[in-house]
Amino acid sequence: MKGRRMSKVSVIIPNYNGKKYLKDCLDAMKCQSFRDFEVLLVDNGSEDGSQDLVRKEYPWVQLISLKENTGFCGAVNQGIRNSASPFVILLNNDTIADKDFVKELLKGIEDKPRAFSCQAKLLQMKEQDKMDDAGNYYCALGWAFAEGKGRPEENYSREKKIFAACGGAVIYRRDMLERTGLFDEEHFAYLEDIDIGYRGKLLGYESWFCPKARVLHVGSGTTGSRYNLFKVRYSSRNNVYLIYKNMPFLQILWNSPLLILGFAVKAVFFAGKGFGREYLAGLKNGIGISVQNREKKFKADSPKRYFAIQLELYKNLGRFLKK
Repeated sequence: MKGRRMSKVSVIIPNYNGKKYLKDCLDAMKCQSFRDFEVLLVDNGSEDGSQDLVRKEYPWVQLISLKENTGFCGAVNQGIRNSASPFVILLNNDTIADKDFVKELLKGIEDKPRAFSCQAKLLQMKEQDKMDDAGNYYCALGWAFAEGKGRPEENYSREKKIFAACGGAVIYRRDMLERTGLFDEEHFAYLEDIDIGYRGKLLGYESWFCPKARVLHVGSGTTGSRYNLFKVRYSSRNNVYLIYKNMPFLQILWNSPLLILGFAVKAVFFAGKGFGREYLAGLKNGIGISVQNREKKFKADSPKRYFAIQLELYKNLGRFLKK
C-alpha cells in the first residue's frame, strides 16, 4: 500500500467469481494497523464483475488479471512472482481479517528463525465463537485434517507447531520458498498447502499456528459446498500425488497397510455420499499424474528427516482418533 516500492509484506488474494466477498475482504485490508504492505489480487478469469469492482473502488490494490482459471496454485504463484517482499501472506477472498492480522502474522514468523510459515486463527463467519481451522495435519492413513473445526475458539489461544499451515490465511518467508519451490500447479486446488508444508519439513523448517492473527472465514467460498464432484475428485487425486512426491519408496511401502486402509475407508464414506466413482477416479488419476511427474519427487536434506516425519505421521493419527 506504499506505491510500487518494495514493501515488507505482500498480501496475495486469489479470486474466482468472488465479487460478493471482495468488499468485506479488501475493506479489512484497508484498515490494518500495520501499514508497510501491498495487496495483489490475482483474478482467475472471473465473469462476475470482480475486476471492475477492484479497479473502481480499490485503486491501491494491484490487480493481476488472468485469462482463465488456473486454480488456487496458479493464482498465488502469479502473485508471488509479481511481488518482491521478504514475506508473503496468502489470504482467501471469503475472509474478513482482524485489524492486527498482518502485524501479528509478521511478528509470529519473525520471532521464529526456523519458521517457514505461520497460520492465522480461522474462525467461522456464521458462528464467530467457533473455530474453522487451527492448523493442518497429515497422518499415516493418508488423511489430511484441520485442527479444531467447530470447537470453541477460546480453546485455541496458544502458539504451537503444526504439520502445515492452511493456505487460506498464512505468511511465508520468501527465501525459504525459494528452496522448497512454489505451489505445485499440478495440484490446481486442494492439499497444495499440505504439500508445500511437507516440503518445508523435509528441509527442516517449521510451520506454526499464531492465534493472535484472527480471520473470519466463510469456507468453500469458491466451490460452494463441502462435498462436490470437483472437490472429491481433486482431493483424492492430489492425495496420491502428495504421497508419491514427498515419501521415498521404502516409506510408502512401510505405510502401505495404513494407506490402503485409509483409502478404503474414504471410498466407502464417499460412496455413501454418492461420490464413490469420483473418489476412485481421482485415485486412478493421481497414480497417472505421479508417473508423469517423476521429476518432481522432493528429497529431504537429511535421511533423518524421513524418520522424524514418520513419527509425526503416527502422532497425528493419534491426534485424529482423539478428535
